[in-house]
Amino acid sequence: MPPRARPLSEADRAAWAAYAGRIAPLKGRTPVSLPLAPAQAPSPSPAVLPPRPRPEPVATRPPPRPLAVGEHPGGVDNGTWSRFRTGKLGPIRKLDLHGQTTQRAYAALVAFLRTAHADQVRCVEVVTGRGSREGGGAIRRELPIWLNLPELRPLILAAAYPHVANQGAVRLLLRRTR
Repeated sequence: MPPRARPLSEADRAAWAAYAGRIAPLKGRTPVSLPLAPAQAPSPSPAVLPPRPRPEPVATRPPPRPLAVGEHPGGVDNGTWSRFRTGKLGPIRKLDLHGQTTQRAYAALVAFLRTAHADQVRCVEVVTGRGSREGGGAIRRELPIWLNLPELRPLILAAAYPHVANQGAVRLLLRRTR
């Protein structure tokens, strides 16, 4: 059985009123007020402090720079980049997006990268295919855009083609979880 809650003192009520006076309720909500003390008439409320100006939000980390496939990004040392780019740092998992619609491919990519990142996989490969047209397939054209979206970009550190002549696949170096 939980212990009995003691009734709030006038000092507690004054502290709550001072705190609650500085907080704006969510849109469409009413501010929470304390119930009156049992068997006591409402007393005049103590002087409520004026609300403090809210500090400007401080960005904890600037957004990562846009990711370009095959470009050496900041944050990757030369040795790791060389091993990654030349294939000595091989992929642990592979996702093949051949024959999928762009919507299904995007959903599969998001799920694949989130799972791989959560499992602390360092290197993965995404196969898009080269496409039958001169400009490549739709998935191949969309992949760099998808990788730079706010929900995926924080997971990816670098991207490179496994071979210069084969641009139907992209290897991704994932960030480590902290």
